[in-house]
Amino acid sequence: MRSSLRSTSITPEPTIVRRVANTAMFIAIIGTRFSGKSNVQGYLLTKGFTLVCLLQSNGQPAEENQWLLRPRAGSNATRLRSIDNAAKHASFLSMTPLASPITAASSQYPDDPQTIYFFNTAEMLQHVTENWRKHFVTCDLSSRQLLQPFVRRPFFLIMQIDAPVLERYRRSKNSASVSLADFVEDNDRLVYGTTAGDPQASSSSNSLQSLTDIININVTNAFASIPELHKYLDRLNLLDPEHLRPSWDSYFMTLASLASRRSNCMKRRVGAILVRGNRVIGTGYNGTPRGLVNCRDGGCSHCNFTNKSNLISNECLCLHAEENALLEAGRDRVGVGCVLYCNTCPCLKCTVKVIQIGVKTVVYNLAYKVDDASAQLFKEAGVELRRFDPNSKVHLLPTEDAFALLPPEPQSSLPQ
Repeated sequence: MRSSLRSTSITPEPTIVRRVANTAMFIAIIGTRFSGKSNVQGYLLTKGFTLVCLLQSNGQPAEENQWLLRPRAGSNATRLRSIDNAAKHASFLSMTPLASPITAASSQYPDDPQTIYFFNTAEMLQHVTENWRKHFVTCDLSSRQLLQPFVRRPFFLIMQIDAPVLERYRRSKNSASVSLADFVEDNDRLVYGTTAGDPQASSSSNSLQSLTDIININVTNAFASIPELHKYLDRLNLLDPEHLRPSWDSYFMTLASLASRRSNCMKRRVGAILVRGNRVIGTGYNGTPRGLVNCRDGGCSHCNFTNKSNLISNECLCLHAEENALLEAGRDRVGVGCVLYCNTCPCLKCTVKVIQIGVKTVVYNLAYKVDDASAQLFKEAGVELRRFDPNSKVHLLPTEDAFALLPPEPQSSLPQ
């Protein structure tokens, strides 16, 4: 007999599973000559990274790793054995696999495991992909053509090292005798892909400047000593997984900053993202309401300081980014535990609306002139307010924001 009772399915609340992030990464170091790339590479070797190198067609390491072949005083450095090119071609003709990769001990850093050499980027890519739980570093991927296959990998990171030209020239005097003019000319060729007086001499497609869109970390090595550089790298925390995959705060704050680019307000660009359960439920930016002329096109006389008549109200017509995000989401969708991300701290008017609709956490980047008053209201209402700087990934209390305070708005000579 079939039961007359209906089974009721109860959907449990979603459980957030926090997994331990695997911080293994492959770092490609690029940069100008004598900027300290080998020093950064050596630093990473002491942190458990394995050096991977490309071999030239003659079986010798690429130019960036020639320093490995130069014995230093007090070291047991050995020269890398040459690769028999005849054996390489014979292997191809007989279709038998060539032993690869080739390993050779690096003596400059005793804790460094065996360095791995590859004939091409395809072999290197396959190896680091199959061993994605290990740390790797290289200085041999210095062009877009070499870097492009690796950029697709989620564990790959490009780090650019630079230093002031005169400082790098002084460093070069320790190992080479070259005039300043020749050094600058070589630098221009490397950075811009051109030479003085002959802009077509070389292609800019492989210049350092052409790689700015794929660089993850920039380091300016103007430090007077290697220990100072290492201290800076320690603070940079290169093993932080956020360098590869942004945290939720970084992710949503970036979206808020992107939303601000849609702003049409003449005073400032503000963007806001309303989030619940790590899902975006509302997006807003400041500007005039739907159907009205954009503020930047003269739609708001208050922001444009164009209202010279007392017959027309001088009230601002622009909706704030927070207001637009709240209006889009609505009270029902906000629910419990909603977070508001905004690239500036909410003003007083937006603060009371944020409190009223039930937002529990407000995360902002840039400070505002009424932060103290807004912070006090949020505190009384039990709303968490915290600052997040996506550039430094440092969490600061609202009272520590004086250095990031936005400049005051220009004062209008018109009656308010």
